Amino acid sequence: MAGLYLEEFVVGRVFQHTLRKTVTESDNMLFSVMTLNPQPLHIDFDFAAKSEWGKPLVNSLFTLGLMIGISVNDITVGTTIANLGMKETVFPHPVFHGDTIRVETTVISARASKSKPDRGIVEFEHRAYNQNDVLVAKCLRQAMMMKKAA
Repeated sequence: MAGLYLEEFVVGRVFQHTLRKTVTESDNMLFSVMTLNPQPLHIDFDFAAKSEWGKPLVNSLFTLGLMIGISVNDITVGTTIANLGMKETVFPHPVFHGDTIRVETTVISARASKSKPDRGIVEFEHRAYNQNDVLVAKCLRQAMMMKKAA
């Protein structure tokens, strides 16, 4: 499915994204190594076993990227000009190896650009849940989106 244009976003619409992902140890290790993040809670099983969690936590920035990435195919593929920012990003529950993540997105606002007539700004609230329907991540994201060609 092609991404939606500015005019196609309806405030309040909720997207239940069909893509899901079971997070693996390899996902977590590769992401942590690629981003030069040596946090032992992510990459050291012995260290993590002695933590309050008893096992490694999935890197929260991987979770954020996965949450937004899952949404792309349904709403923004090919129609995003740029991400403008993310705010109010929270991780209320950890993600562990073997958790399966699903995502919902709500359109919070949509408006035409005041300075560029071919685009506008859409604010999304993305929410990620594990297989037990526990909220594991949430953020507000602003994206610059294309308008339909005149």
